[in-house]
Amino acid sequence: MASRTDDNLLGTYLRDRRTRLDPAVLGFAPGRRRTPGLRREEVAQRAHISATWYTWLEQGRGGAPSADVLNRIARALMLTDVEREHIFLLALGRPPEVRYQSSDGVTPRLQRVLDALGNCPALIKTLTWDVVAWNRAAALVLTDYGALPPDKRNILRFLFCDPRVRAAQYDWESVARFVVAAFRADVTRAGATAQASALVEELSATSADFARLWADNDVRYYGGGLKQLRHPVLGPIAFEYSAFAVDGRPDLGLIVYNPATEDDAARIDAMLHPERDQTPGFFAR
Repeated sequence: MASRTDDNLLGTYLRDRRTRLDPAVLGFAPGRRRTPGLRREEVAQRAHISATWYTWLEQGRGGAPSADVLNRIARALMLTDVEREHIFLLALGRPPEVRYQSSDGVTPRLQRVLDALGNCPALIKTLTWDVVAWNRAAALVLTDYGALPPDKRNILRFLFCDPRVRAAQYDWESVARFVVAAFRADVTRAGATAQASALVEELSATSADFARLWADNDVRYYGGGLKQLRHPVLGPIAFEYSAFAVDGRPDLGLIVYNPATEDDAARIDAMLHPERDQTPGFFAR
């Protein structure tokens, strides 16, 4: 038969985190304490919740807490992002909602991951679809992002405001509809609607197509699929693309474009070879 500790994994975990905190550092008098760390009522005070409710939570009573309560407790216990996610999984069986945060780029380690992908164009985008990192294959085959100022490296701006990008798509309408729907899902899930509002207003004013598609209120997940392009140097080329979350950075997404055929891969290899002419591409999605 399972013990009460085994049945109340959330309570056990909260109690363990509570005992690791230093009361003096957090402004509480050390005094005489039966156990290390904060008292239950002190956690409740920091979280702005009832001490009785927090006590019940540690004891496995009172039902499941709300996401708001869990976020307050996470802040009160000074949990890391992974610890915060852990208590959500224990309490609600799901991770917390993605939280928007601005990004100033990626770590050197993550850039090395991109560079190691060789002839597979790969990039990292924010939740508002600004490209913040890319590899050499992406610069040559998709877009030379480094030639643009950071505020112009937005995938929606490329698709709706650059006629060359539009001409490169085999079915621009389907691509644009998909991108707008996936963009809407990303910013809504991350609570970044306010941060994306300026871009939405700008594109709605400059592109009737964007305004039309945005008004449809479609949502989709990026996932993966097949991307086909008309490239000025490589000619018709196809990729199988896949989207991945970046571990520890829920505000970032990795997109990898794997050449669909051996011929596609060979042509990109030739373009990447230093002895060959390299004409920057200009396509993005």
